[in-house]
Amino acid sequence: MTYTTPPERDSRPRDGRENKKDVMIKINHQAGAVGALQLLGLLLVLMVAWLLWSGLYKPLLLILGLFSCLLSLWLARSMGFFRHALPLRSLLRLPVFWGWVLREVIKSSIDVARAVLSPSLPISPTLVELDAGETTAAGKVIVGNTITLSPGTVTIDLHEDRMLVHCLNRQAAEELLSSETQRRTGKLGIR
Repeated sequence: MTYTTPPERDSRPRDGRENKKDVMIKINHQAGAVGALQLLGLLLVLMVAWLLWSGLYKPLLLILGLFSCLLSLWLARSMGFFRHALPLRSLLRLPVFWGWVLREVIKSSIDVARAVLSPSLPISPTLVELDAGETTAAGKVIVGNTITLSPGTVTIDLHEDRMLVHCLNRQAAEELLSSETQRRTGKLGIR
């Protein structure tokens, strides 16, 4: 026995235009539903980050900082950033992840500086194909961007679950093959 759903009634006016209600539902679905508490939380995080990174506390700059944070929120909402829920445990794990990324960037910067400043220029460009290790698009992008942030490595392509990465030398390629980036990103629990 098969079940079928009845056809949906066309709610458009006879002249072919869409109702305002239908348009608003589409816009809200595309932009993602987000509560005021989530927006305020993100605004607070953005403001604290802006204050810590800028170090400037003059009234005009504080107002411009608030404006830039509000603009960022508006852009994020209009681009559909809030379509995917980010669990609280993921937010709590971010500082540890950022610390690890910073440590890897510093370590890679030193390695690249040594290679470039060495008279023998010990580079051996290598392409590596990796498993993204993530099921969500957001997780795959985080893995790819994390790899690209480290000097000496660039994510060239991401297709389905495979990533093509260019490395400055074989040592960087071997480190990528250990899948540490994928493991650390997986711990974030991005869905």
